[in-house]
Amino acid sequence: MRNKRTAYIVFLISVSVLLFSCSGIKITSQYYFEHEKVLDQVESTYRTLYQGKPFSLAFTDKLFRTVSLEIITDTLTYIYDFNVEEKRLNDTAAKYHLDSAGLNKLIGYMRSIHCTWVNNFDYYVDEKKNSLIFISIKPVLFHSAFSYKKYYILTYYSQPQHFDPQGRLLDKRKMRKLRKINGEIFYRINDKVCYTISGLFR
Repeated sequence: MRNKRTAYIVFLISVSVLLFSCSGIKITSQYYFEHEKVLDQVESTYRTLYQGKPFSLAFTDKLFRTVSLEIITDTLTYIYDFNVEEKRLNDTAAKYHLDSAGLNKLIGYMRSIHCTWVNNFDYYVDEKKNSLIFISIKPVLFHSAFSYKKYYILTYYSQPQHFDPQGRLLDKRKMRKLRKINGEIFYRINDKVCYTISGLFR
């Protein structure tokens, strides 16, 4: 009797995991397409600003009023915390030759979709340097199915990527080796955009 009960519990758990997996893909893809315009504005604005001065930007409070600006130079990385309405934010941007108008536009886009962090990430394929853009979003906008996780992560690539039949991101098309970023498996939204759900926002 106990064996039958154990087998039944295992069956229920397996079905629940399968259903969650399928619904998770649907929910995350749906979220992207519902917010595609703003997400793409975050990516394109950040990419343009980063080409002028390498930096990352993160919100550090629940109300999205405080930002952490990380300025990357040839020798050091400087980290500053600001209220989004502080004059010091624009002054610091000007000091490092970072377009303050573009930066404020990026902050506005991020706040509107509860985007917590945007950053550039370098990786190598066949010893050739490539880059992608990370965008992290708080799950407050998501279905309750994501309550056990903390962040929805999007990666934007500058060129089409390779995926296996399950839509998982591959290192190379021929090798069929999954590319993990920060230990996470990413899934296809389109040829250049992938997602994962993670307990860490960066």
